[in-house]
This record gives sequence, C-alpha cells and structure tokens, in this order.
Amino acid sequence: MYAPSGEPVVFQRDCEAVVIPAGDTGTIPAGAEGLLTQSLGGSYTIYLQGYLFRIDGKDADAIGKEPEKPPELPEGATDEDVERLIWDQMASCYDPEIPVNIVELGLIYRCDITKDSNGRRHVDIDMTLTAPGCGMGDILAHDVRGKVAMVPTVEDVQVNLVFTPPWSREMMSEAAMLQTGML
Repeated sequence: MYAPSGEPVVFQRDCEAVVIPAGDTGTIPAGAEGLLTQSLGGSYTIYLQGYLFRIDGKDADAIGKEPEKPPELPEGATDEDVERLIWDQMASCYDPEIPVNIVELGLIYRCDITKDSNGRRHVDIDMTLTAPGCGMGDILAHDVRGKVAMVPTVEDVQVNLVFTPPWSREMMSEAAMLQTGML
C-alpha cells in the first residue's frame, strides 16, 4: 500500500479541491486530516484517505499556510521585464504529481505577447500535457491562465491545450531530467 511522507495538515475550513489525476472537483470538509506531500508554485498536493488532492494557492489558509503575494513589476518596467515575469509565472505552475514546473517539463510550446495602444498586453499560450488523457489538463491550463493574468499590464490570457507535436521526455530541460532521474 502507498504510504506517502509529508507534513500533517488539518483543514481549518471547508475547501475546494481537485482529485489527482482524474480532475474531478469536490469539497474537503473542515476537520479532515491529511498529509501535505507537495507545495510548489503556490498550490498544494494533499494525501487524504488514499487519494491525492490539489488545493489552489488562494485556499492556502484552509491548511494553515499563507497565500502567495501577487507578482510585481519594477518601476519603469520594459517589455522584456514583463515577458520575463510572464515566464516566471508560468514556471510557478506545477503538475501536482511531478515536482518539476511546466516550463522545465517542456509543456509550453508557444507564448505570444502583444501590446495594444493603451499599453495593455494580450497573451496567447499553447501548452501540452505529458499524457493526452490527463484529467488535470483543464486544471493546469486554468492555473497558467490565472497566474499570467496576475502580471501587471496583462489584459487577457488565452491558454490553448495542444497535442501536436506529442510531448516526449526530450522536451524536458536538462535540469528537469536530472531532477526526475531521467538523465
């Protein structure tokens, strides 16, 4: 039987959660006890009653954690500063089962940033999944959309799930391969 290690947590209030990897949503009730197995990029993976659940960063207080602060740009930020922050935000998104961010996994295929006459930015992202049938696809796309939308001056974000070309481990960065033991 799978016996994960992690930090014990008790839910201090009812909390929305996503079942990993199915992607189904539900509510974990206040008082439920579980193990925090991963806390990367502001989201949390909790082992509870034989299942893994993903808790969004905005609900960190439900397990006694501090929600992350929104990203900031320096005064007089350049287009390059904004693009770097957008990529940093995407790199703060993690597959809840793999402790590597989606940028290092090679899941981001395209990120186009355009600026309108009012200085507002529009971001169009193509991303894929490690497996086409992954139930977490919509959740990961929502996470990317939400984190990029937090970047100052970003007006709207489109995230498209694409499966061409199919993802393969060769798309991972060397650091990701080292971290997962694939190198």
